[in-house]
Amino acid sequence: MSLYLLFDVGNTRLKWAAVESSQQPSDRQKKLWAYSGSISSKSLASPEHRSELADYIAKTLPMPDVIGFSCVAGEDAIENLKSLFPQWGAISWKQLSGNTEYAGVRTLYRDPSKLGADRWAAVIGARALSSTNTLIINAGTATTIDLLGSNGVHYGGWILPGLELMQTSLERNTAQLPLAVRGDPNQGFGLSTNDAIIGGCDAAQVGAIQYAIQLAKEMNHPVERVWVDGGNAKILVNEINRSQTAGLIVIEPVEGLVLRGIWAWLLQNL
Repeated sequence: MSLYLLFDVGNTRLKWAAVESSQQPSDRQKKLWAYSGSISSKSLASPEHRSELADYIAKTLPMPDVIGFSCVAGEDAIENLKSLFPQWGAISWKQLSGNTEYAGVRTLYRDPSKLGADRWAAVIGARALSSTNTLIINAGTATTIDLLGSNGVHYGGWILPGLELMQTSLERNTAQLPLAVRGDPNQGFGLSTNDAIIGGCDAAQVGAIQYAIQLAKEMNHPVERVWVDGGNAKILVNEINRSQTAGLIVIEPVEGLVLRGIWAWLLQNL
């Protein structure tokens, strides 16, 4: 049985998971990520933290057959990542980028090399999970929204500040607005400054998703399913469902969409 080690290096978090050849990226059971973890991406810049991470993984796992990864944190992060396991020097590292080919999916991006590797991996991961018209949302440091048609065509998408970026930008660039703290679920218009900020930022995110759903319908690719991943996934899913935006559309959080995409692509290239 083969073992594959996967890394998703984001702007904020580095996530990893180990999967066996008996598993599939389309699996949804809870124990899919039996071995996985997440740390700050900034940890890669520290030799001490890199050593601790490498030691932890190497002591927990047998040597994998291959390592697949995507990275949006820059070239230094890639070099630091690939330096983790000198004792596994014979292992092949395979990098998924925005212009990496994947059979069954293609993008209409004008310059695929400029497409974020995380967005492309998430598109591939979504395709592994379903073959319907799909809206793919990664709700992390930034919120990305991408449309994937049932025909396997990626029609592009949007990038907007994530919830925390929206909130901190208000705090940093205004004289009287504080850094808002999320409390009870939003119940409409805010009756305090704190609630007005939280509700306004949530509304901006949900509004973008509403517009994406409407635009996809106008393009004759009506959305049938919405996958939401990232640290703010549960917040957005709750807000969309509460606002009854989606109607009959299936919307749900999904774990490790980028990692699933790396995995699916890796299986095509072993």
